[in-house]
Amino acid sequence: METTFPTEIDIGVDDAGRRVLTGPWRSPAQMLADQVVEGHSSVHDEAEAAALGLTGAPIEGPTHFSQFDPLAVAVWGRDWFERGCISSHFRTMVVEGERVQASLVVPGEPSPSTGRIEAHKEDGTPVLTGTASIGPHRPPTELDERRSRLGDPGELFVVDRLEVGMRRDDGVVSMTHDDANGDGYPFSLADKLDRITEPHPWYTSGGAGASPWGRQIVPVEMISVLANKSGGRWPVRQPAMGLFLDLEIRLVDGPVFVGQEYHLEREVIGLGQSRRTESYWTRTTLTDTSTDRVTAEIVLHSGVFKESYPNYPRERLG
Repeated sequence: METTFPTEIDIGVDDAGRRVLTGPWRSPAQMLADQVVEGHSSVHDEAEAAALGLTGAPIEGPTHFSQFDPLAVAVWGRDWFERGCISSHFRTMVVEGERVQASLVVPGEPSPSTGRIEAHKEDGTPVLTGTASIGPHRPPTELDERRSRLGDPGELFVVDRLEVGMRRDDGVVSMTHDDANGDGYPFSLADKLDRITEPHPWYTSGGAGASPWGRQIVPVEMISVLANKSGGRWPVRQPAMGLFLDLEIRLVDGPVFVGQEYHLEREVIGLGQSRRTESYWTRTTLTDTSTDRVTAEIVLHSGVFKESYPNYPRERLG
């Protein structure tokens, strides 16, 4: 079975001699309207989004990652699912019905190790920016660079009980084809494959046997779902409404397989705040329980809206 996606890709060369790969316009689906976090609806609920002054319930950021997979596979082939890394700063929310286009720019050399990614709406508004790269000897990623610039977060009121270096063992998880993935992700892999922007036979039970690994693989956008499927919660004060600010999915010894058990370990690796949010950075490690080898690492920068926490000092809201 071919490595390539059944996705139309435009490949050009810019004035600097770099290859520019551009995918088609896509309309990603909203699948988190029924999400429950800490016992309440999330920002992906229309009413909650409206209460925060948003134009609509945003589509979860990782959904956009699928639009980059055909571009990355065109450059790196099957290695993308084994050693690829997508590292993204989310810039603008997308609501269902809006169209998004993704692009990847890589050096013109024969075997580039990294490239820049970008997705935008039809009016040119940037949705995300970042890097796509191949390991193990890749340059610093988008989130490596962003974390290197972290300073003193200042006084915190919502994530104040978190400390850099805090760790948590969240046990063992797996992703099946047909089972939902908990309150946080109330849909199954089968549900996602019905609506994913870039389908591939290797994601399916029917195409698994013909994949290079002879097994069904988890799409890159669903690896963060698996990483957040179970476990405890960080001591973030509640009630409060959160969102993803940055996300990196780094495959170390992939792919991530459907039906395989993985051990989850988490660590807080940074704290910060902006005008509207307090935030914290975590690294989640997925270890294959059958080999005891690290399969993937997920770096997530989670923001919490200050105004969504009732006890936030009103005079401190910008």
